[in-house]
Formats: sequence, structure tokens, C-alpha cells
Amino acid sequence: MIIQVTVGCSHNQCTFCGTYKDQKFRLKDMALIKRDIDEMSSYRHEFTRAFLADGDVLILPNEQILEIIHYIKKKNPAIERVGVYGNTKAILKKTPQELSALKGAGLGIVYQGIESGNREVLRRIKKGAFPHKQLEAAEKIKAAGILLSQTVLLGIGGTELSEEHAIDTGKHLGDMSPHYAGALTVMLLPNTELYRDMREGRFVLPDKFGLLNELRLMVINMKVKSPCFFTSNHASNYLPIRARLPEDRHRVIALIDQVLKKRDERLLKPEHMRAL
Repeated sequence: MIIQVTVGCSHNQCTFCGTYKDQKFRLKDMALIKRDIDEMSSYRHEFTRAFLADGDVLILPNEQILEIIHYIKKKNPAIERVGVYGNTKAILKKTPQELSALKGAGLGIVYQGIESGNREVLRRIKKGAFPHKQLEAAEKIKAAGILLSQTVLLGIGGTELSEEHAIDTGKHLGDMSPHYAGALTVMLLPNTELYRDMREGRFVLPDKFGLLNELRLMVINMKVKSPCFFTSNHASNYLPIRARLPEDRHRVIALIDQVLKKRDERLLKPEHMRAL
């Protein structure tokens, strides 16, 4: 069950994202949210999971999130887990007691987009949080007993910072050791600042095999302290991978090395099949 709770994104400054450019972040009317939940609950389907959209629901006051979760579970007793997006700022604004209350109510997973573990890359893309704050936020979610899923972006450092971005991001993911981690690939959207940088020569996206080399470097340097399910099977990626780290590390590296050695584009996802 996907219920839209907010409109837009509370940060809305990332140079690569064109999703919410013309929207001011706001909470939808609570009566409308409950009406949507009522409609979804009327379907002849026993939902076991719910997701609260759009961007960054976690930044809302706890009482509002709790009210929504409680209403969802009242209408759908089979719901086992509720998920939300939460940026670093939103996570750090919550006290341990507030996170514990959300966990108790049914919040089971938080999706945190960190994009990179390299400080300069994060500065350039205007992410709004540097690695040490991302790490602090990750530890806070895990300490609350909530599952943590993080996403990073292949190519976001451009050719200039490609290697530094990949190595630092791999190390950063290892330090944070989320339960889930996913690598997506940057797709340049015409309504973004990053696209304008590309058009004016300030940003050059690595080619397909350069992006694969970034993925390889991330996996090599991602020395997790606890089990992590790692994927690069998003629609934007050229080479889909599903792996349990650390045990699948050598298998994944060997696969990427094989593709890099052959440099045969037929082994990659066709361009027309890639999407956001």
C-alpha cells in the first residue's frame, strides 16, 4: 500500500534531481490522507506492507506520522511494516525516544539516499549532509531497531572524481553497514542543474564501463561489519547485481571484471531499457 502523505521534498536542492522542482514541500490535508487510506483499504487485498510517500515523510512531527501509521494499521490489521524516505537532516532531528515510538507503532524501514561518501562530491551536488552526519544518522536508525536501506549514485562524481567517489562511497557504506544498499546510476534530466553543468562542459558522465568500474571499486571497498543485501538492479543500471555481502563479494567482483575485460556492450542492459 502506497499512501501519499507529503507533496515534494523538504530539501529539494540536489543538483541531479528534477522530481520536485516546481513543488513546495507540504503535508497533505490529514482528512484527505485518511480518505486515501480508506479507499486503498476497501480493495480486496490483504496488505502486509505500507509506504508513506513522497519525499522525506520522516521530517514531519512525530504525532502526525504516528496518527497516519495508527490509522493505516487500524484499517489494515495485517500490515507488518511501514516504510518512509528519510534524509539525514530528518533522521538527526528525531530523538531516540521519537524513533523508538515510531518503531513501536510499526515503522520498520527507513530509506536514506546518501548518494556518495566523498565530501567534495556531496558539496558539489548540494546534498545538504556530509559523510560524518550521514554516519551519525545511520547509527541512530539502527540503534532504534529500524531497518536501514541506503542508496548511492554511480557517476555522480563525473569523470573528474569518479575513482575518489567510488572508493570513498564503498568505504562509507562499509562503515555504516546498512541492512540494504542499492547502487543506482545517474540519469541526466533536462530540468536539473547537473544537466546544465553537462551542457556547459563542467560535468562529464563516465561511460558505461567507467560506471561499471565505479561499481567494482565500491564493492571492493565496502567492508561491512554486518550482513548487507546489496543490489544494482535498478532500471537505471547497466549491469544488474544482487548480492549478500560480505560472502558474495568475490563473485560480484569476478563478474564485473569479466564484463570489463570483454568490453562487450551486448552484456549490458540496452539503452532503451534504462529508466528512472
